[in-house]
Amino acid sequence: MGIISYKEALQAAGEAGLDLVEVAPEADPPVCKLLDYGKFKYRQKKKRQGQKHHRARQKEIRIGMTSEDHDLTFKAQRVRAFLEGHDKVMISMRLRGRQKAHVSDALEAVRNFAGRFEDIATVERSAQRSAAGKVTLLLKPR
Repeated sequence: MGIISYKEALQAAGEAGLDLVEVAPEADPPVCKLLDYGKFKYRQKKKRQGQKHHRARQKEIRIGMTSEDHDLTFKAQRVRAFLEGHDKVMISMRLRGRQKAHVSDALEAVRNFAGRFEDIATVERSAQRSAAGKVTLLLKPR
């Protein structure tokens, strides 16, 4: 509409059944729009609600074959926090040297560690051996 007076803008908004909304008050002259203010607020609210969705990420916790119970308890707290934050958690164990000969023990240790989270998580990918002597298990929150 170009640069018009305040009264003319209010009159045009009234004729169109819309509201006169100031968009950029710092500009010289101030910039205004003719729009339905209720619809504008509704769209802003919906836009903010859409931003609240959490996008699931994948976190990784590494445990060792010879980790002590205290270390596992500490790492279990971290895993629980990740799962409560709706993140997937990969539990991994790297086997080194002669540990590679005891893959079955490593698989059992990873399964036992994952058993601590049966109340808040489900196993998405069961314990399996991957390349380079690594055992992994993937948990997802319920």
